[in-house]
Amino acid sequence: MSRPLLISDCDEVLLHMVSHFADWLGEEHGYHFNLDDPGFSSAVSDRATGAAVAPEQVWPLLDTFFDSEMHRQNLVPGAGEALRAIGEVADIVIVTNIGDQYHANRVAQLEAFDIRHRVLCNRGGKGRPVAELVADMRPSAVVFVDDLPVHHESVATHAPDVWRLHMVAEPRLARNLLPAEHAHARIDDWKEALPWVLDKLS
Repeated sequence: MSRPLLISDCDEVLLHMVSHFADWLGEEHGYHFNLDDPGFSSAVSDRATGAAVAPEQVWPLLDTFFDSEMHRQNLVPGAGEALRAIGEVADIVIVTNIGDQYHANRVAQLEAFDIRHRVLCNRGGKGRPVAELVADMRPSAVVFVDDLPVHHESVATHAPDVWRLHMVAEPRLARNLLPAEHAHARIDDWKEALPWVLDKLS
């Protein structure tokens, strides 16, 4: 067994993204992003007509955002301090749901906030990559943190012994998103989450 392991998502856990994506959609495309809609792909409409923008049009726009607008993103309050405290007792891997083509930019983006940990890009459910990390690193305990319920379900399926914390750092999303059924806890603030994480890693 090696040191405990924190596996963390990035967007809306370590860095704010959705509010900046919404701003960019309005500025560059004339779209409105409804932050009160937890569906994400159903949350975008045309400001001029009010017509919904089809999900198949929204997802390519998200890729475009990561192509050129990652500089807009800012650190979630308390995230940096929490990672420093956790890093004293555990290894940390960041598993982020963006394509491999963005890996170098994500690493540089996090380093700008003094976050220097292994970064893995991933498409689809995170259960398999989490299970692979556990098998490779053999940590004494594991905590997984993510904002999307689908990933908690995936991790519960593929790595059921991992502690799962549901965190949604964007308040306007958090107030309309129910706790993930497959997470062990829901905490949206790093100051409150840190004691929980450290307890599970001990």
